[in-house]
Amino acid sequence: MNATQQTQDHLVHFYYLHALDWVDVVSALKADPGQASAIAQSISAWPKSSVGYFKDLQKRLVAFVESGQLGIFSNGYWGHPAYKLPPEVNLIAVAHYLEALDFQKEIVKIQTVFDGKNPHPNYVVGGMACAIDPNSDTAINIERLNMIKKIIDETQTFIDQVYIPDLIAIAGFYKEWLYGGGLGNFMSYGDFPETTLDDYEKLLWPRGIIMGKDLTTVLDVDPRDMSQIKEEIAHSWYTYSNGSDQGLHPWEGETNPKYTAPKPPFEYLDTDKKYSWLKTPRWKDQPVEVGPLASVLVAYAKGDSMIKDTVGMVLSKLEVGPEALYSTLGRTAARGIECKQTAGFMRHFYDELVANVKTGDYQTFNSERWEPLTWPKECKGFGYTEAPRGSLGHWIRIENGKIGDYQIVVPSTWNASPRDGRGNSGAYEAALKGTPMHDPSQPLEILRTVHSFDPCLACASHVFDMNGNEITKVRIV
Repeated sequence: MNATQQTQDHLVHFYYLHALDWVDVVSALKADPGQASAIAQSISAWPKSSVGYFKDLQKRLVAFVESGQLGIFSNGYWGHPAYKLPPEVNLIAVAHYLEALDFQKEIVKIQTVFDGKNPHPNYVVGGMACAIDPNSDTAINIERLNMIKKIIDETQTFIDQVYIPDLIAIAGFYKEWLYGGGLGNFMSYGDFPETTLDDYEKLLWPRGIIMGKDLTTVLDVDPRDMSQIKEEIAHSWYTYSNGSDQGLHPWEGETNPKYTAPKPPFEYLDTDKKYSWLKTPRWKDQPVEVGPLASVLVAYAKGDSMIKDTVGMVLSKLEVGPEALYSTLGRTAARGIECKQTAGFMRHFYDELVANVKTGDYQTFNSERWEPLTWPKECKGFGYTEAPRGSLGHWIRIENGKIGDYQIVVPSTWNASPRDGRGNSGAYEAALKGTPMHDPSQPLEILRTVHSFDPCLACASHVFDMNGNEITKVRIV
């Protein structure tokens, strides 16, 4: 289920949330369908690439424009000079955008079979929501397992023949766009255990820390070590009961909001003071980037052969060196690499499941920790995962049999955090420094870098220019 969730999330992110930062939809109206077909067939064996197919798609786009509405393409800086793709490649990308809309409806069926719903697949303590019985009409049977295998096959085909070729084709026109490298420090909790969570050497996505782009040394990260992960609030609208802005480990963490900025509307925020609702997580007082680029780099540094092969293939096709990974485009490419690798994990775990079923092992539940009376009255624990956006951790303290405190540090908190008390920027801020902009009123270049992190900020987002003038506002209600 985790592999399905991660694979689907990366496909959705690229085509729905990030591809149109590089693809000019309106330019596709000027494309030659014949040339688009020839280009598509030269880069992939994907069957939907005939001249007639692209002609029909172009007619649909024309109908959008002539009606005065672009529908799902209505919000965009079309015609912006930062767009570099020729019309034919834009047309191919738009076609695949629409195909991805249809395809994502198929991959989520895996979760609905096993877990009952998507998004937020539901698990139960000790197991999963559905029973397995090959001879039952109501449980997960052979028919359902065969359907899941078919979807996994289709997923891998879509990634290999659509997603990865699109990444390479688009990146080929933006090879000079190597901005957005950011911190150079990367962290991955690792995930997909082959045995137990405590056996860190058997994680299919390995765990580790890379500092200063040094791939020769991978440091360890331990979410339980009170000296490693801490959340600071020097520039965050929170207070700690000890009166300090210094970092607290999540087991000691507090969430006491205190807004100190001017009452809206205001001209600008004073970033020398507190300016964010995000806390500032740090690893040993250092800012780190989390997410697919971190996962890929840690796996690469630890010698994962599949990652090395895929990274090498992408870099060779683009005719760039490894330094290209440390950029907005590198981060975007790493998400595709992680997607391809994790789709392989889907097949790996499916094969293990089917092997168990064939031996008569239908167990989906372990009751050892089910009875609350067996739980300790005083304890603390943590849970971690390498979510699609990066390292996600939950920490809990149980006091007198009840939850005394619960703290979560999510990937977007690591990446979008404000500066710490030593003046060090988080990953977003560091990545945006030095980014050239053609027109501040159409900040396409900023969107490219921020979207490459796949941000998840459940609040209103604002962008201001150097004079404090609001550029755009997205209000989520």
